[in-house]
This record gives sequence, C-alpha cells and structure tokens, in this order.
Amino acid sequence: MIKEPLQILMVEDNPSDSTLIKREISKIAENATISVCNNLRDFKLALSNLKPDLILSDYNLPTCTGLDILELAQEVAPSVTFIFITGTINDEELAADTILNGASGYILKKNISTLHKRIEPYLKAISNNGPYINPVRKRILESKKLVSDIELFLENFSRENMSHRDGMNKIQEDLKRLKLGYDFTTFKDKDGNAS
Repeated sequence: MIKEPLQILMVEDNPSDSTLIKREISKIAENATISVCNNLRDFKLALSNLKPDLILSDYNLPTCTGLDILELAQEVAPSVTFIFITGTINDEELAADTILNGASGYILKKNISTLHKRIEPYLKAISNNGPYINPVRKRILESKKLVSDIELFLENFSRENMSHRDGMNKIQEDLKRLKLGYDFTTFKDKDGNAS
C-alpha cells in the first residue's frame, strides 16, 4: 500500500467509470486525492490549480480527444506521468501513437478490475521519485512564472516606450513648428517682435 499523498487528475466523462477507477486506485494508494473533469477547458484549469502527480485520461471524450488532453498536458506539465484508461484503443497503431506522443502508457477499461495491479508500478515510481521530482517540478513552475512575469514586463515596457516615443515625436513636431516662427535665443519672432 502506498502511503504518500498523491494528486491524481482524471479526465473521464462517464461517472460510473470514474467511480470504478477511484475504487481501484484506493486499493493501492490510501492517500490519493483524485479530481475529475470531463473537458479540455476544465482540464486546463485543474492542471494549473492542482499540480498533479499523475494524469489519467479517457481517449474518447464528448468535446475533445485524449490526444488533445495529452497535448495540453505535455505543454503545461511535461514531467507528469500520463496514462490513458480507455475502451477505445483497440488498434495497435493508435496505441503506439499515444506512447509516441508522450503518454506513459494505456490501460483498457475491459481490464478495469485489475487496474490497481496495472497502475501500481506507476504510482510506486511517482511515490519513490517524489522527493527528487517535486523540487524540480517546483523550480520549473517558478521558472515558468518568472518567464511569464518577464514577458508581461517587456510588453508593458514596450507599450510605455511607444507612448514615450509618441510623446517625443509630438515634442519634436512642436519644436519644429515653433522654430519656424520663433528665434529661441532672443525670444523674438522672425519679424523681430518680442514675444
């Protein structure tokens, strides 16, 4: 039994399947917190809020495919273990594509009663590597935030710079206009009249 706390994010549109999967996980991980969503938008939100140790996803979803979920996971959290739990991968080429696209594995729903045995090695690896992976994951998230902050700063700086440039151009235009009509050294206009 794995005792370490684990955050698991599941993308599943069938409530009875998600209940069965949760039950199977509870057989091997007593402190697993499992959050469930069923679409890409909610997955993106959950991914940024939960910082999961493991992502489980169905392949066929009503509003997107499992590959859409995997692609977003690879973009936002590439170090997180990703496993498809699905009834639709019965094509060997499709199964190979999921692995080539970054999934750690896939488990067929027809074998859901043995899910705990199939998923246990992944959970043990996550649990054993947690002390090493979590600090790295934290640094990656901090780096992403820093990059985002720098991008925002540069965007604002560029906007301010454009504003200053526009102001300088206006001042130069005003000076040119004034220069045409005034002699700045004597404060007289070109006709010699004091201003």
